[in-house]
Amino acid sequence: MNPGTTYGFRVNRAGPLALLQDAGRFGVRHLGVTQGGPADLHAWAWANRLAGNKWGCPALEITFGGLEIQAEKDLTIAVAGADLSAKHDTRPLPLWRRIRVGKGERIVFGTPAKGLRAYLAVAGGFSAEPVLGSVACVTREHLGGFDGLGRRLAEGDRLTVAQSDGVHTEAIETPEHQRPDYSEPAVLDLLPGAQIADFSGRSLYEAFNSEWRVDDRADRMGVRLIGPPLHCRIDSMVSEGISLGAVQVPPDGQPIALLNDRQTIGGYPRLGNLTPLAAARLAQSLPGQRVRFRPTGAERALREHRAFVNQVTG
Repeated sequence: MNPGTTYGFRVNRAGPLALLQDAGRFGVRHLGVTQGGPADLHAWAWANRLAGNKWGCPALEITFGGLEIQAEKDLTIAVAGADLSAKHDTRPLPLWRRIRVGKGERIVFGTPAKGLRAYLAVAGGFSAEPVLGSVACVTREHLGGFDGLGRRLAEGDRLTVAQSDGVHTEAIETPEHQRPDYSEPAVLDLLPGAQIADFSGRSLYEAFNSEWRVDDRADRMGVRLIGPPLHCRIDSMVSEGISLGAVQVPPDGQPIALLNDRQTIGGYPRLGNLTPLAAARLAQSLPGQRVRFRPTGAERALREHRAFVNQVTG
């Protein structure tokens, strides 16, 4: 344990997938190392904001629930994102709000009610040794996390937190209009680009005027969408760098939206790129849910993203 850190939680039950995530690992994709970071940037940022942490502070990403942790000291926390039927001991745990947790008290995540991923931030932030400049946990590449080896949480783990000198924010809860209803069909802003001109006119119409169903083949690497097959005149192409939110279309015509743990290069034609906030919203969609693409422009997307960052860091 590093100086200035202490044990904050003990893991009583690990659940299927709980990972430590900071803002992500950047400047290393030329080495074939992916980004990592929070699948839902919006909820992760709000959890940290409510806990009084700076942008980039590590928080827990809890997917599908099933996690039970017990406080080893008095802590200030915030949980944002999916409703995973969480409880504070025996009481329902309020989401999108800062709360106090006493030593010995438990935080228990059940099963998804709305959304897929919840984010738990603690005042001062979770603490771990960075690997390639980040503690973002990427299990496939065995990088990051509390042990530096990309391991998901396991029963008996003790989670270190940085010592906090107080919560430096007046924000107690997230404004109502900033809390998405994850049960509603998502409208995903997409920047047309890359090879979009090589898709047929019919396919472009279908892409932006059809509902797409989230396939059960969805994880932190990407989300496959099921709907009308899209046809592109390009049969093959040289692999290109892949950004967060890139929407590739393989030969079967079913789009794949790539997320944080995506591969670094890809050779399928791309319809365009989801904005970071659209990728975050897609990451909360359960298999079977419906989504739509909405075309947007770079200027509007940049303006909305700057407004979001200013709100969660101001």
